Amino acid sequence: MNEVTIETRSGPQSWQIELASDDASRSKGLMFRETMAPRSGMLFRFEATRLVSMWMKNTAISLDMIFANAAGQVTHIHRGAVPHSLDIISSNGPVRFVLEVNAGEADYYGIAVGDRFSHPWILPTN
Repeated sequence: MNEVTIETRSGPQSWQIELASDDASRSKGLMFRETMAPRSGMLFRFEATRLVSMWMKNTAISLDMIFANAAGQVTHIHRGAVPHSLDIISSNGPVRFVLEVNAGEADYYGIAVGDRFSHPWILPTN
């Protein structure tokens, strides 16, 4: 497991995460899982900064999706993605990273647009 930290107004908040950085791991994501421990998640990395679309097909866990640009700055948060929904969830702008965590954690831990991710993937050259 890896860890990602988000610097929030109330201080750093960390999650134990799995990584998704290739087409196969990004396509599968958190599908086919019935539960996820608190403060756990998956960090998706895309090859380039771009508009990203996600969905919840075959995903039984309600999720918050936290979208971030190449510098790791949170640009959009989609709260409470509905399990098994085929609705498209947009990043609402170009991003490089998406962190999926349990629904409600974004609000509970005070994550807001403008906060910043900290993880080895997030480098000035990303």
